[in-house]
Formats: sequence, C-alpha cells, structure tokens
Amino acid sequence: MPKRILYFLIGLVFAVLLSVGACSPSATPPQATKTITPAVTSQATTLLTAAAASLQNAIEEINPLFKSANSEVELKYNFATSGLLQQQIEQGAPVDVFISAAAQQMDNLQKKDFILTDTRRQLLTNSLVLIVPNNSSLNLTSFEQLTDSNVGKIAMGEPRSVPAGKYAEEVFTKLGILEELRPKFVYGNSVRNVLSAVESGNADAGIVYLTDAKISKQVKQVATAAKDLHSSIIYPIAVIKASQNQESAKTYIQFLTSNPAQDVFKKYGFGIAN
Repeated sequence: MPKRILYFLIGLVFAVLLSVGACSPSATPPQATKTITPAVTSQATTLLTAAAASLQNAIEEINPLFKSANSEVELKYNFATSGLLQQQIEQGAPVDVFISAAAQQMDNLQKKDFILTDTRRQLLTNSLVLIVPNNSSLNLTSFEQLTDSNVGKIAMGEPRSVPAGKYAEEVFTKLGILEELRPKFVYGNSVRNVLSAVESGNADAGIVYLTDAKISKQVKQVATAAKDLHSSIIYPIAVIKASQNQESAKTYIQFLTSNPAQDVFKKYGFGIAN
C-alpha cells in the first residue's frame, strides 16, 4: 500500500475518534458545596438576686410581671438573712443584685467597694411586730408584757446577722427590759425561722416583720413596735460591682420601683421608701 494512502487512513481514524469524543456527554461538573451557617440564637441572661428572707413571697409574685416585659432575662434568687448574704457576696458569690433588710449590710459592702454606689437606693420599709400562736392563751398586747412569768420562750433573730433581731434588741433596750428577757430568748438564723418557731408552738411569742406576720395563718399579731424604739427599717438595693450583667441588673432594679411591683409590695405589708 502506498505510504500516501496509509497516512490518509491513519488521519481519518484520528478524526473519527475526535468527533466521537466531542459528541460524548460531558462529565457532570462538581456541585458547589453549600455552607450552612447555624442560626444565631440569643442566650438568656441569668440574673441572681440575693434578697432578705422577708422579701421572698413578694419577690416571687413580682417575678412573672418582670418576665413578661423582659423575656430574655432569667431570674434566680437566694433568700437568706442579710448578714449571711453579705458574707457570701464578700466571698465571691456570683450575685448581680443585693436587697438587704437593713442599711448596715449594704453599708459594709459599700465601704469595701463591692457595690455600684450610683445604683444604690432605698426600696422599701417595714414594721416590727410581736406575734403569738393563734391558740395562745396569753393575753399579750405589748412588748413590755413579755416580762410576765407566764411567757416562756421568745423567738427572735440572731442580732449579729438578722436585722429583725437587731431591731428587736433595740426595742427591748429602749424599754429597759433587755437583760430581764435575755434568758427567754431563742434565736433563729432568719426571720422565717422565728416565724416557724411561733407557728409550731416552740416559742410562746416572737418578733418578726409585719410582712411575715401577714403571710401566716397560724399566728396573730398582738403589738407593733413604735418607730422611735428602733432604727428605721429600710430595705436598700444595689447592683454588685462584680456582676457580669450590670445593665440587666439596673433594669431589674428600675422595675422593682415601678407601680406594678410596688403594688405587690404593698399587698404584702411593705411601705415604699422615699
């Protein structure tokens, strides 16, 4: 076969092969990978309030009122005696807001630079009352009558840590009967413990706040201490300086001074501080 024809046939074969390749379906190009960005969800702020035990019922009723307007804030509480709460804050407890039942504990924290001073305000007032069990046969109508020999145990808060106990001691001192009554005292580590002691009959009488007497159906109030017999009962409130949620804490304090919150406080017997 002549070389010219051979070269022609080889070229023809290559042309046919190229044309078949061009007609073949092209490979499916790789699809771009979709990047899925997770939806960003706002995390709720958890606000911890350390509050005097006498505030528990009122504060818990106010909780849903605050939440309805501030759904992004989760509220948690630690209710105890003001002295204990002060100690916990000084020891680094992650508290955002502190409400004391006396100025002393807040003053102590302020002196040690634990609170934001510009957030401190006077929130509430209260009264000191004498209570007895509902079934008591004692005809008590005054604090002075506690010296009667028929009165056995008198429940009161530990004066060094429970503000209500300190106020009670002031009343007895002003009346000149403190030392005479001292052997009768049984001390509670919170005003609610004092209330429980009287409710259960483990004490013949007790000294609590008006707000505590109002929530119990097992005791009756028989006397109210005159305001000139003890220091003013003021509940101060402030944001703790170490708080990681200072803006939310300020919002909460502002709400506690609003009309809806104050209406609840009044319902439980608190006065509104000036």
